[in-house]
Amino acid sequence: QVTLVESGGGLVQAGDSLRLSCTASGRTFRNYAMGWFRQAPGKGREFVAAISYNGRTTVFADSVKGRVTMSRVDASNTGFLEMNDVNPEDSAVYYCAARAPGGATPVDTDYSYRYWGQGTQVTVSS
Repeated sequence: QVTLVESGGGLVQAGDSLRLSCTASGRTFRNYAMGWFRQAPGKGREFVAAISYNGRTTVFADSVKGRVTMSRVDASNTGFLEMNDVNPEDSAVYYCAARAPGGATPVDTDYSYRYWGQGTQVTVSS
């Protein structure tokens, strides 16, 4: 079992940068690919970014490509999502997720992830 806890959300202004963290506990964190998804009110869950188990491969949604970086520090069981030049369309609840054992590659489908955090709210004011 893996427990994920997100942090770093809040109210930011358009054009600002934000950094979300995802801290894992439970099984060995380094064995899992991680992903970030978001869900805005009235919309479905949307893929944002994902990183491989070893941090060497990242995948980004077209909607955030060029504005987002994703990294992980296995020593602290923490993954990070950094987003620059945010805009109101980035407002959503952001969830981190981890794949099941054996899921080492980053993918953009939510059904590929077994473990999910509770989410952190990001609100971007214009």
